[in-house]
Amino acid sequence: MGALPLADGIEAVTLELGGVPAIECRPMVEPSSGPVVLYFHGGGFRTASALAYRAYCSHLARALGGRVVLVDYRLAPEHPYPAALDDVEHAYLALLAAGCDRTAVVVAGDSAGGGLAASLTQRAMAAGRPPAGVVLCSPWVDLTNTATSYTTNASTDRLFSLASAEEAARLYLGTHDPTDPAVSPLRASWVGAPPLLIQVSGAEVLLDDSVRLADLARAAGVEVTLHVYEEMPHVWSLSYPAFPEAIAAVEEIARFVRDHAA
Repeated sequence: MGALPLADGIEAVTLELGGVPAIECRPMVEPSSGPVVLYFHGGGFRTASALAYRAYCSHLARALGGRVVLVDYRLAPEHPYPAALDDVEHAYLALLAAGCDRTAVVVAGDSAGGGLAASLTQRAMAAGRPPAGVVLCSPWVDLTNTATSYTTNASTDRLFSLASAEEAARLYLGTHDPTDPAVSPLRASWVGAPPLLIQVSGAEVLLDDSVRLADLARAAGVEVTLHVYEEMPHVWSLSYPAFPEAIAAVEEIARFVRDHAA
């Protein structure tokens, strides 16, 4: 994935945010201001990297016409919880300290990275510095792995499964309690949260995580957009621009960011 070409007109530069490695995808003619997406890759807390997602996020940066910063957080099992969450928080705080107003920042992620985006939002809310919005793509937000869709969608999800979720959660959590809202943000309070965009496939095992989080946030008074795409693979937007649903998902993310970030 790291060898895939960047989108036309986009460059990628390496940097550090709060001591955490990152890659920034941005237009070659860099905008002087505008929204920034702070993105956390998926991979079950144990695989993938910012480099692996560089090409995809270059396409997102092109669709947005702005910056997308990929955080290369530490991975399990060598670095179990809370290493990954600490890293994304350090990156977020460093971005703010560098002069980026939080009203211009949208945090985003897919799968386990979506869980990190949700958990970071909880930490940022507690500190009184929430982002302007949150984008969650096929997010894994309940590490108890008890959702019914693990069973009902087992035959249609070829990329994630209950067995994979259980193994990844064990390696990431160690002996930490999976019901802790810090690691399972589906179990946290979402009162006062910024607007959410949640994208999920109706065919994947994480469907219920998305639907339940959307219901919880809406009940707390949060502005929520839940878009269930039918018959798509887990995190299908990574295939942009291979098929129409991937293009639609990326364009929806870009619109959400432009609508909610300064």
